[in-house]
Amino acid sequence: MTCGGPQGCPRIQSLLSGSVENPLGQTVRDMDTSINIPARVVGAAIVDDLTRPTTVLSGRRTEPPALAGGWELPGGKVEPGEQPQDALLREIREELGVEIELGAQVEGPSAGGWPLGDRYVMQVWLARVTAGEPRPLEDHDQLRVLTKAELYDVSWLPADLPILAALAALMG
Repeated sequence: MTCGGPQGCPRIQSLLSGSVENPLGQTVRDMDTSINIPARVVGAAIVDDLTRPTTVLSGRRTEPPALAGGWELPGGKVEPGEQPQDALLREIREELGVEIELGAQVEGPSAGGWPLGDRYVMQVWLARVTAGEPRPLEDHDQLRVLTKAELYDVSWLPADLPILAALAALMG
């Protein structure tokens, strides 16, 4: 197929514009729906020992209103251009006022990590506090350290429940 002239090839132009002609000769826009790529978030399973954890830190959310009162692993969004591990170190510093070291990643069911609804995918790492005492500075009003037997004593956000099952399998 050869195309010339200032308008170029009509078929290529229609593809670039997001419209195509269907077999009935009707012009159809095939790129009207945007592809929803879940945003990346990170979470820290802050434990007492990176190789043989027996406790994990949980935080009770204060916002947004739909999540307030629910318990979660601390963490947050990965900013554009930021590496996930760097985002996690930053988020924990901001939320809890501590420095952490990261251990193994808690592998999720998909290549991207743990789905949190349709909008987010969370990558989770085991982490250990190396400096400071965790305090609820941002996004949380209460913290609790839970043993394996106490894991389900708080009302976890539903999206975190599969992650907790994976953590329970790692805990002694």
